[in-house]
Amino acid sequence: MTPTRGAVTFDELLGILVRDGQLLPARAQELFEQKDHRLVRLVIEQQRAAAAAGGPPSSGSGSSSARGAESATVGAIELFMSFGVTDVRGRPLSEDKVTEHYARSIGLPYLKLDPLKLDAAFVTGAFSRTFARKHSMLAIQDSGVSVRVATIDPFDQWALESAERSVGKRLELVIASRSDIQRLITEFYGFRRSVKSAEDRLSGGVDIGNLEQLVRMKSVNETEASDEHVVDAVEYLMSYAFQQRASDIHIEPKREEAIVRFRIDGALHEVNRLPPLVHKAVVNRIKTLARLDIGEKRRPQDGRIKTEFESKAVELRISTLAVAFGEKVVMRIFDPDIVHDDLGKLGFSARDLALFEALIQRPHGIVLVTGPTGSGKTTTLYTALRKLATDDVNITTIEDPIEMVFERINQTAINPSVGLGFAETLRTLLRQDPDILMVGEIRDLDTARHAVQAALTGHLVFSTLHTNDAAGAITRLLDLGAEHFLLASTLSGLMAQRLVRKVCVYCSEERVLTLSEVDLLGAALPPGPRPVRTRMGTGCVECRQSGYFGRAAVYELLEVNEEIRRLIMARREAPLIKAQARKDGMLTLREAAVVRMLAGETTLEEVLAVTHPDD
Repeated sequence: MTPTRGAVTFDELLGILVRDGQLLPARAQELFEQKDHRLVRLVIEQQRAAAAAGGPPSSGSGSSSARGAESATVGAIELFMSFGVTDVRGRPLSEDKVTEHYARSIGLPYLKLDPLKLDAAFVTGAFSRTFARKHSMLAIQDSGVSVRVATIDPFDQWALESAERSVGKRLELVIASRSDIQRLITEFYGFRRSVKSAEDRLSGGVDIGNLEQLVRMKSVNETEASDEHVVDAVEYLMSYAFQQRASDIHIEPKREEAIVRFRIDGALHEVNRLPPLVHKAVVNRIKTLARLDIGEKRRPQDGRIKTEFESKAVELRISTLAVAFGEKVVMRIFDPDIVHDDLGKLGFSARDLALFEALIQRPHGIVLVTGPTGSGKTTTLYTALRKLATDDVNITTIEDPIEMVFERINQTAINPSVGLGFAETLRTLLRQDPDILMVGEIRDLDTARHAVQAALTGHLVFSTLHTNDAAGAITRLLDLGAEHFLLASTLSGLMAQRLVRKVCVYCSEERVLTLSEVDLLGAALPPGPRPVRTRMGTGCVECRQSGYFGRAAVYELLEVNEEIRRLIMARREAPLIKAQARKDGMLTLREAAVVRMLAGETTLEEVLAVTHPDD
């Protein structure tokens, strides 16, 4: 596909945005009058940057090369974006939006580049890095008869002819923003170059194989972990994950290569593949950063890494596991900004927020948070502890491992290798004059008994359990062997939680549920007007066509009041306890998720996928 018209100048771009209702005519006139002065300044800045980098200066000098049509080094869109313009509604005009209108005006399709949907090996193999960088051009897809190429300048004839010769097929042009193209060049070419260099560097080394051949000299391991190309590859990988809002990084060895996947908004996406030798070196580098034993290949290990991204602290929890073809590594990414001092930011309903605040302000008792791995329990507990952490309170935690570090809290990690589990550490901490204790997880009877004892002796105890709902935590503790009369005396509150994906606000539209869909919700759907109206995402560039952007928590909060205590003393089953809690005003997980659905925050599909009818 070729452009239907020639290159667009800055003046023409202003006219396009006014015509498309993005820019007010008066503002366009102001920009037109300021154009020459701003253009000269940009050209001078580029010349200085090139000189500082040791490159040749841009062609032309001063205003003589900048007047009339735009400078060869400053395009119309780049010049426009330098003004920081807002649209007719007062919202910033993004480069993506301006580029989309530009593409439409020249008759070419606009494409928002999604790195998770691109084959990094193909992208980096089509053009050299120098060529791609100089001409802001990326080969993104091979259809067999043609190659789709993303560019910001479809009028650079020499570059297009060179690209066509390079791929050996005709080009299908799409327009993408310069920033997206340049960022992906840095990420893809930087990562792939580091991986290829590391593979070349390591190819002469010893092949340690999989589980059958784990013995190798320590010096070789150290060389692998400190190789500059491996270091670069790991840094590119982490930076890439942070930019894509990933919550987890999975590095999974297979028979021929290793697969790298990111979990984004709860779903896994494959992003790259690594040669076997590079996989081992990357794993060793990650283990070194996490202060793990790089010589230990068979036993699982846990560690943590603290780093920065865009001037913000980021913490990663590292877990290694020996699988069939090598060591698998999972890195869970924790953004400290998601832990607040304000409980209201967690997403509680008004009733649950008031109740949870009352529970954590009690002088003693046990508050349990339940849910599967990755359901947000850590965020909830840390937020509660940060709210309670004042100068006159001693808060101590026992974790496996410490996931986020807060200076106002005394945090301890268990160490089973020296005989320090949750129970043993908790026994010691009770002699440390604590006011509030947080036990990472109650896994056995000893830990449960020490937690109960701590509550009985005047401490406030927080902990977690892996159960499906709040009432199920009582059954779980009884199954472990905890005495029912002690649980009735010490339990204050039980909370189950899940994470649901949020509807993308950029492509959200109204949806009316069918009668069959309403029947699926059953009693969880409260009385109200019919038909039932909610919202859904249609898919856009912001949400990668998924219709979802971000996640939110839903809660089931059970207060252990006198009625619930009588049921515990009578050893009643969890369904009876749950029924009583509902009479007392508790919303189940399914009901809480439905409330979010009716508010347009999530979808029916998420409600059905994340919660069970019995929840």
